[in-house]
Amino acid sequence: MNEASSRAVVTPSAAGGMHARRHPKGLYYLAVTEAWERFAFYGMVALLSLYMVDHLLLPPHAARVAGLAGLRTAMESFVGPLSSQAFASQIFGLYSAFVYLTPVLGGLIADRWLGQRNAVVTGALAMATGYVAVSFEETFLIALLLLITGSGLLKGNIAAQVGALYPPEDEARRARGYVIFSTGVNIGAIAGPLVCGWLAQAYGWHYGFGVAAVCMLVGLATYLGGYRDLPPRVQRDRGTAAVRLTGAEWRVIAALITVMLISIFQSVAYLQVFNVAPVWIERHVESDIAGFRVPVPWYTAVNSLLSVLCVPLLFWIWRRQAVRGREPDDLTKMGTGAWLTAASNLILVVAILGSSATRISPLWPFLSSAGLGIAFMYYWPTLLALISQAAPARVSGTLVSGAYLTLFVANLLIGWIGGFYERMTPAAFWALHAAIAAAGALIVLVFGARLRRTLVARSAV
Repeated sequence: MNEASSRAVVTPSAAGGMHARRHPKGLYYLAVTEAWERFAFYGMVALLSLYMVDHLLLPPHAARVAGLAGLRTAMESFVGPLSSQAFASQIFGLYSAFVYLTPVLGGLIADRWLGQRNAVVTGALAMATGYVAVSFEETFLIALLLLITGSGLLKGNIAAQVGALYPPEDEARRARGYVIFSTGVNIGAIAGPLVCGWLAQAYGWHYGFGVAAVCMLVGLATYLGGYRDLPPRVQRDRGTAAVRLTGAEWRVIAALITVMLISIFQSVAYLQVFNVAPVWIERHVESDIAGFRVPVPWYTAVNSLLSVLCVPLLFWIWRRQAVRGREPDDLTKMGTGAWLTAASNLILVVAILGSSATRISPLWPFLSSAGLGIAFMYYWPTLLALISQAAPARVSGTLVSGAYLTLFVANLLIGWIGGFYERMTPAAFWALHAAIAAAGALIVLVFGARLRRTLVARSAV
C-alpha cells in the first residue's frame, strides 16, 4: 500500500481537529498504537527461532503441534531432510515473508469491504489471539496464521490513515507526521526484544509471548480510544490509472525494479540477524557480562537502537558532504549500505577465526548488530525515497508496494539459507552473508552508472 498517496474522504476538521500549526490528534493515537503493535511483533520475533530450536521442535513437544508433521513432510519434499534448526529456519522465513506479503491483500480487503478502521481492529484482535496461541504447543501453527492474517489487515491500513489525516496539499506536515509515526515503530522495535527477551529468560517462554499479547491489547485499546479522531475511510487516487505510460516512463520503471532486485542481496544479509543469529549467539557467544546474563533477544534490539541513534550523525555527514558538493546520490548510498552490511558480517568472521576460546566475547555480535542498524539506514529509507522521487506518479504506489515485496523474497531466502547453518562452520556461514551483501554492492558499482542515467533523466523532466 502507498501510505503517502492516501486520501481522506472526511474534511480536516472531521479527522481529528486539524489546526494550521499542529498535527491532528489522530496522529498520536496512531503512533502510540503502532508503538505497542511493533513492541509485540519484534518482541515475539526475537524469541521465535530460539523457542522453536530450544523447545518446540524437540521431542516430545513437536508431536503435540497440530499440523507440524504435515508441514515438515511438505517442506522436506522440496528441500530434503531437515534438522530441527533447519526446519525452524524454514518456518521463520515463511512466517516473516508472509508478514510482508499480506498487507497488500489487507489493503484490498479494507478498500472494498471493511474500511481501514474495521480492518485495523480486526487485525489487532487476530494478532492478540495469535500471541496468546503461540505459547501453546498445540496451536503454534494456527497462531502464526493468525499473526500473518492480523498483520496483513493492520499494518498497511493503519499507515494509510496517517496520510489521510492531512489535506492533499499539506505535503510538508504529512511528511513530518510520518516521521512521528515512524518514531513509534522504532520505540516498539527497541523495547519489544528487551522486555520480552528478559521475561522469557527469567520466567519462561509463556511470559515473553504473554506480554506481547498484553501489549497488542493495549495498542487496540489506544486505537479505539482515538476512534472518533480517525478518518472513517481512505480512498486511493486512481484518477490517472487509465493513462498510458510513455517509453521513457517504462525505462524508469525497469530501472527502479532493477534497483529493488539489487536491494534483496543486502536484505538477505541483514535479516539473518533475526533468524539464525540468535541460535548462533546462544551456542557460541559468552552469555555473561560482569555477572549479568545477557538475554539473547537483546542483540536484535541493538540494530534497531542504532538505526535511531545514527540518524543525526548521518544527516550531519550528508550535510557536510552537500556543502562541499560531494553528497552521494541515492544509488551510492545504497551501495555504501551494502558494503557496511558486508563489513558487519565480516566482524563475526574475524572474531570467530581470531578466537581460541569456545565462546567469543559479546562485544563482537553487539558491534555487528550495530553496524547492521547503520547499514539499514543507508539503504532502506534511501530505496523508498528513490522510488517516491523517480517513479511516474500514476504507478508510484504500486512501486512502493513492490519495494516491500522484496522483503517477502528476502525472508523466504533467509529461511532457505538458514537451513545450511549446521552444515557449515559459523565462520563460513557469516562469510557467505558478507559475500551476498558485497555482491549487491558490486552490482551497484557495475550497473550504477547506467541506472543513474535513466533515473536522473526522469528527475530532469
